[in-house]
Amino acid sequence: MLQENHTGEATVLSDGTTTVSYTPAGMPRVARVLAIEGPDALGLFRAELPGWKLSVTPEQGEVLLRAGARLKRHAHAMRRDLRADPPPPEWAELVPVAPLRVVACDRPASELLPAWLEAFPPEHPDRVSGNDQQVLVELLQPLLAGRVLGPVLGCSALVVDAGDRVGAGLVVNDHDGVPWVGDVFRRPAPEFAGLGGLLLRRAMAWLSAQGRHEVGLAVTVGNPAQHVYERLGFAITATTMTVEIP
Repeated sequence: MLQENHTGEATVLSDGTTTVSYTPAGMPRVARVLAIEGPDALGLFRAELPGWKLSVTPEQGEVLLRAGARLKRHAHAMRRDLRADPPPPEWAELVPVAPLRVVACDRPASELLPAWLEAFPPEHPDRVSGNDQQVLVELLQPLLAGRVLGPVLGCSALVVDAGDRVGAGLVVNDHDGVPWVGDVFRRPAPEFAGLGGLLLRRAMAWLSAQGRHEVGLAVTVGNPAQHVYERLGFAITATTMTVEIP
């Protein structure tokens, strides 16, 4: 018999032989698993959270994957210490080669969507499943509205071309008091090469000047962008999996 208890924000499920606990992750049908004990964790989650996505440790993920859950993402959390290794102040003044220019990240999500889709084609490890409208409504709009990771910070920026089309973008959110890179992307054309790093450098200098102590991000395991982040001083602090309950 399935039993459900609530302790604070956490929900505990148990069938007498297996116990799991989880807490909402702030997004629809997404939860963070706190603990798994027993042989049938997937069965409990299927009974309570069918179709949900769960953020788990790699060890918890392996348990659920062996039982039949689907892997959605395997990612590293990375952070850059802005106190021990402050970025050069001149990074704040970096600009792309004309006619490209940096503008504020205050445009509707629909103007960012074409560049985002080019940056993350279907075979890219960070491509979100779904059609273009789903990406717009379920990813970009909530991210820019602050509903996913928190309010968008002033160091967020876009690069536009001579036709005022978005070619690259950086969204940094205030995630529970920590600046967090919600997304960074650029069109794959040669004239946009290096713009992700440029925007990150600008943002880190801005954050340092604001007295922020660190900045974080998540990168999918196997994404070559991890090497760029490492060159910019980011270091892995944790590794997580996101699995989907069938």
